[in-house]
Amino acid sequence: MQDDNTVFVGNKPVMNYVLAVVTQFNNGAEEVTVKARGKAISRAVDTTEIALNRFLLDVEKKSIFTSTEEVDTESGKTHVSSIEITLISRK
Repeated sequence: MQDDNTVFVGNKPVMNYVLAVVTQFNNGAEEVTVKARGKAISRAVDTTEIALNRFLLDVEKKSIFTSTEEVDTESGKTHVSSIEITLISRK
């Protein structure tokens, strides 16, 4: 089951993801989760900080969860770090 209020961060520019997070809250979401793996983790952190500091003044971080996932690649299994940052509205 996939949560509709989840933004998966990849290789696009940070502002694309910031817009996605802001749009979720503007559409009435009470909680939004930003998820990323590997090299996209820093982009997820940037996304969260820009959204909170510039656009969403009534939203705060609820939780930050980090883990390591095992992923199948062409060269076998490898471990990839992942992060989930959950934001919640204070309204």
